[in-house]
Amino acid sequence: MQELYIGLMSGTSLDAVDAVVVDFDKGFKVLGHESLPFESAFKADLLRLQAPAADELHRAYLASNTLALYYTKACQQLLNRLTLSASDIKAIGAHGQTVRHRPGAYDSIGYTVQLNNPSLLAERLGITVCADFRARDIAAGGQGAPLVPAFHMSLFRADKNSVCVLNLGGISNLSVIPAKIETPGLSVDQPELIGFDCGPANCLMDEWCRKHTGQDFDESGRWAASGSVVEPLLELLMQEDYFNAPHPKSTGRDLFNMQWLDKSLDKLERLKTKEGTTRPVDIQATLAALTAKSCAQSIERVAPFCAELIVCGGGALNVHLMRLLALYLPSMKVVSSQLRGLPPLQVEAAAFAWLAKQCMNGETASVRSVTGAQGARILGAIYQA
Repeated sequence: MQELYIGLMSGTSLDAVDAVVVDFDKGFKVLGHESLPFESAFKADLLRLQAPAADELHRAYLASNTLALYYTKACQQLLNRLTLSASDIKAIGAHGQTVRHRPGAYDSIGYTVQLNNPSLLAERLGITVCADFRARDIAAGGQGAPLVPAFHMSLFRADKNSVCVLNLGGISNLSVIPAKIETPGLSVDQPELIGFDCGPANCLMDEWCRKHTGQDFDESGRWAASGSVVEPLLELLMQEDYFNAPHPKSTGRDLFNMQWLDKSLDKLERLKTKEGTTRPVDIQATLAALTAKSCAQSIERVAPFCAELIVCGGGALNVHLMRLLALYLPSMKVVSSQLRGLPPLQVEAAAFAWLAKQCMNGETASVRSVTGAQGARILGAIYQA
C-alpha cells in the first residue's frame, strides 16, 4: 500500500518552489517532481525581506500568502501530472521561506522566521500540512538547522565507507555520515553523525550575476569559469570568523549578503592591489572559489577520512563549481547525487516529505550532534486537512 507524502522546498536561492511526491512504503521512491519558478517581482519582495525595513510585518504576511499560493499551484500541477488526488496524500511537508535565522542571539534563545501560511495551503488543497520544523529544536537550545542530515543518513549511508553529503543551495550545508550505523532509528546517542552549514553556496554568486549580467544565475558556472580568481579578495573573504567557528553552527543571508561582500570589496580597493581595476567576471570567479574553498575546508576539518562527496542542490548543476570542489579535495571522489539515485534538485524537497512523515508518525527528526539541542525532538506543527 502506498504511503505518499509531498515535500516542498523554496530555499535561500529564492529561485523556485520544488515539489516532490515520495512513496515511503517499503523504502523510499520519488514518484514525481515539479519546479515552479518565482516571478521576478515576488523574488524581489523576498530578497527585500531578508533585511529590516519599513512595514516589513505587513509585507511579510502578504508574501506568506503569496508563497502558499505558489505551493498550492506546484502541488496541484504535480498531483494532476501523476493522476493523484488529495486523498492519496497523507501530508505535505512545507518548510517555508527563511528570512531571519538567529538561533541563540539576543536573549540566549534567539529565533528563526520562515514565511509561510500552512493554514491557507491546507485549506486550498484539503491535505494535512506539516510546517514550522526549526522552532522546536531552537526551543531545545539547538541551531534549528541544518534539518537534512538525518534524512541524508537514511538515504545515502553506505555499508562500508563513511560518506559526505554537501547540499549547495543558497547556503551550503554538510552531512558527514558514518558507515555501519548499528541503530537504524535516530537517537541522541549518535554523535558520529555530523552536520552544519559551511557558508555561502549560490546566494552571493547569484546576486552578483544578476547585478552584472541580468541573469538569475550563472548557468553551469560558465561566466565564473571565464574569469580569474582575485586571490587577495579570496583571502579577505576567507577571514570571516564563521568559517573557523566550531560546529554545531548554522547561517544564512543574515550574514552572507551583498553588504558582507561589499565590505571586502571596499577593503580590497583601499589596499590598491597591483591587479588594478577588478572585472565583475573576476569577482564571480572569486565567489565560486569561495564556495568551493570554504566547503573543502569544512570537509577536511571534520571528515578527512571520507573518500566520497555526494553533492546535491542547484550547485551540483554548476559544472565549474563541481570542478573546483574536485580541485580543492583531490583525495575525494566528488559526484552528483544523480549518480546515487536522486537528482540534485529533488533532494531537499524529498527531505521535507521525510520530515512530514516523521512528524505525522510522532518520530524524532533532529540529532543532538548536528544542532546542539538538548536532545532529539519531534519537529513540526500539524495543520489538519
